[in-house]
Amino acid sequence: MVRLGGFSRVFPSLLGLVLLSGCATGKKYWIPRNQPPEVVNMETTGYCKCGKCCGWKRNWKFKPVVAYGPTKGQPKAVGITATGTLADWGTIAADTRYYPFGTIMHIPGYGWGRVEDIGGGIKGMHIDLYFPSHRKALEWGREWKKVKVWKPQ
Repeated sequence: MVRLGGFSRVFPSLLGLVLLSGCATGKKYWIPRNQPPEVVNMETTGYCKCGKCCGWKRNWKFKPVVAYGPTKGQPKAVGITATGTLADWGTIAADTRYYPFGTIMHIPGYGWGRVEDIGGGIKGMHIDLYFPSHRKALEWGREWKKVKVWKPQ
């Protein structure tokens, strides 16, 4: 048996600190210290990068294309948001008339996120939260949450 001394007691705390700081996920959200959050009751739904959630299908060449609408048949960059970032945990789709790109939100039960995407069915007080799988997005379902919002200044 190997004794690690005090390190075995400190290591779990250090790991927790790294995970909470955003180093493990690569995403950091800077909240203005002088701006209190606006608390908004919002309808939240989940989405992933699949064709059902994002409106794309594969053409006869097996390439992803837009499935419907004015750009039907045009090439689709799967997993890329309206701002050009790669969709990941914390990516939020919102109605940018109410919540512009860069708006930071904290959603109970989901965590922190930033508005980086839009969606055809996302209107008004409704946000769509990114999940890594279709199953996880469906598990979230449709929930009303009291969301803390910090709009960009």
